[in-house]
Amino acid sequence: MDGDNITLDAGVGSDYLDDDFEIIEDPNDPALPEGRYLDRELSWLAFNRRVLELAEDPSIPALERANFLAIFSSNLDEFFMVRVAGLKRRILTGLAVPTNVGRGPQEVLDHISLVVHELQARHAAAYQDLVKPALDEAGIHIVAWDSLDQTEQDHLTEVFSDDIFPVLMPLAVDPAHPFPYISGLSLNLSVRVRNPKSDRQEFARLKVPQVLPRFVRVNPKERSKDLRFISLEDLIANHLLHLFPGMEVLEHHVFRVTRNEDVEIEEDETENLIQALEKELLKRRFGPPIRLEITEDMDDVTLGLIVRELDVTEQEVYRLPAPLDLGGLFELSKIDRPDLKYPKHVPTTNVYLLPPEPNARPDIFKAIARQDILVHHPYESFATSVQAFLEQAAADPDVLAIKQTLYRTSGDSPIVEALIAAAESGKQVLALVEIKARFDEQANITWARKLEKAGVHVVYGLVGLKTHCKLALVVRREKGKLKHYSHIGTGNYNPKTSRIYEDFGLFTADDQVGKDLTRLFNELSGYAIEKKFKRLLVAPLHLRKGLLKRIAQEAANAEAGLPSGIKIKLNSIVDEAIIDGLYRASQAGVPIDIWVRGICGIKPGVPGVSESIRVRSILGRYLEHSRIFSFANNGDPQIFIGSSDMMHRNLDRRVEALVRLTSPEHLREISTLFDLAMSDAVTSWWLDQDGEWSRHTENEAGEKLIDLQDRLMYLTSRRKRPGILR
Repeated sequence: MDGDNITLDAGVGSDYLDDDFEIIEDPNDPALPEGRYLDRELSWLAFNRRVLELAEDPSIPALERANFLAIFSSNLDEFFMVRVAGLKRRILTGLAVPTNVGRGPQEVLDHISLVVHELQARHAAAYQDLVKPALDEAGIHIVAWDSLDQTEQDHLTEVFSDDIFPVLMPLAVDPAHPFPYISGLSLNLSVRVRNPKSDRQEFARLKVPQVLPRFVRVNPKERSKDLRFISLEDLIANHLLHLFPGMEVLEHHVFRVTRNEDVEIEEDETENLIQALEKELLKRRFGPPIRLEITEDMDDVTLGLIVRELDVTEQEVYRLPAPLDLGGLFELSKIDRPDLKYPKHVPTTNVYLLPPEPNARPDIFKAIARQDILVHHPYESFATSVQAFLEQAAADPDVLAIKQTLYRTSGDSPIVEALIAAAESGKQVLALVEIKARFDEQANITWARKLEKAGVHVVYGLVGLKTHCKLALVVRREKGKLKHYSHIGTGNYNPKTSRIYEDFGLFTADDQVGKDLTRLFNELSGYAIEKKFKRLLVAPLHLRKGLLKRIAQEAANAEAGLPSGIKIKLNSIVDEAIIDGLYRASQAGVPIDIWVRGICGIKPGVPGVSESIRVRSILGRYLEHSRIFSFANNGDPQIFIGSSDMMHRNLDRRVEALVRLTSPEHLREISTLFDLAMSDAVTSWWLDQDGEWSRHTENEAGEKLIDLQDRLMYLTSRRKRPGILR
């Protein structure tokens, strides 16, 4: 390895994980070619294409396929509201800095438009040609008004009159009524009517109420295995004369607008952050339109009016077959048809957290005091581990203090209730609430105020940084001394998402971790500036340096003929310095496995650059969310878990924390997990050097490959005693 690029200090083997060293970045390093990164926006779209492939897969239960169609739609909405909106803002403000692959924002927008038009057409076709027929075959039908008999239409007219008509608000557009504001992501009917008396044509907009169910049962008395639904917009469209009596309805079409809803806060240390954020949330509703979806039958007169009033370009118009907004398919998951869903999975309690006797009450603190405990959600229960840990801490008279970060949590959070109960019982409770968690800002403001009223010390982190780390610290008095009990996780303290997000969490009573967390919480809530942690790597000050140092050490070991290897699991990898470090390690001969869910900016398998790098992606019933960083370290593995992806925002603009695992059992468990995930026997997507993903579901003999998540559910359920997965 070229020693001019990175310098390691003498502290590589010391207890401290954040020893200072110098990184000399050279974007024109002759050892690394130009064009070595994949475009982050196109890589994200490739991720959403993988989600769509799950919806297209006939081996997946029909209602789950509908759910994947809804996930694709929801993902794409957020992509436009944030990423596309950001690109447009950079163009309009003149801050058109090149992207990670050196392209201008307008060029990227043009490319995004081409890809998204193709993807949305494929998405609509997947519904019409694949998923809808599968639902029909299973006895779940989304039908059109014209297919109903008179009795059914009469019944639905009664439903419309009683339950829908009173909620509707038709808005006319004429000289006395300006074009109405169209809220983001709402479904709308454009209606053109003619007044028979004056022969004058008028335009009106009718919002499809989001407070009503998207699909209406045709006949509630139908048996459960033969259900028919009509979309709300179809039902409304066939009763427009109730809304425009005496008028002739000429045309009606459905359209939908996506707006720029990315919130930017200019922070000032003298400003009340909550008040500033609330002002920005109000502005979010009125962000400029960035996408207009219309049904393919919309006439040119109506389209011209909407385009003119919304001021969107031709490129931003997406003409699609009805129905629009397939995110509404989430509602179908409420149908009680277990045969059309993944088999139910009940998480097990981690074996170390089981009570010693069958009817005994579990004691979380005693269990953690015996050894570090690694929990793996949703295979292992969040309720009997993380939630139980905080609830026991709140009720335990020997607990003096609880400190916790809250990035996202559920609306009826038992975690928040436990913190409130602890504060009301006189304990010292600190909650670091990240109120800038995107699209959860209002919910977090609500919880922050509720916590404050209960006496919890609520803080909002450091100015200019989001607090994204997942940390909980309990301080307990035992035999006259204070003992620390810590939890460091990869996922949010959210009981609901813990059922579908795959995450790891470490419980430990290690005094050094407790001291690390105490120092970190002091830094977040006060004015302490810490430079040293023993088992943690913390961003933005030390994480990038710590990881680059370990990557460089693997390269040095490989060049010296010593055992080397890097295994990384994360959601996204974009950061150029990290990617270049991995390229250099690959050039030195280090075997590198990258397991990524979403965006990947690295090109594997490039001759002379990344020949030893493999990249795989796994998507399924659970959302792969954990972050793991494993280094062979000459036979003495160093493995970290934590909250950080390899993106600029995580490394430079967020407070993130990784913790090093030390238990040999935990090291083996993580190693076994990687062996499974990267095995050719497991269903996965493989990335090539051109940025193309190929799905592998069968072996050469045509036999179906293993589903990793199914295998982990099976193995975890069989683990009746401590030990690694077998």
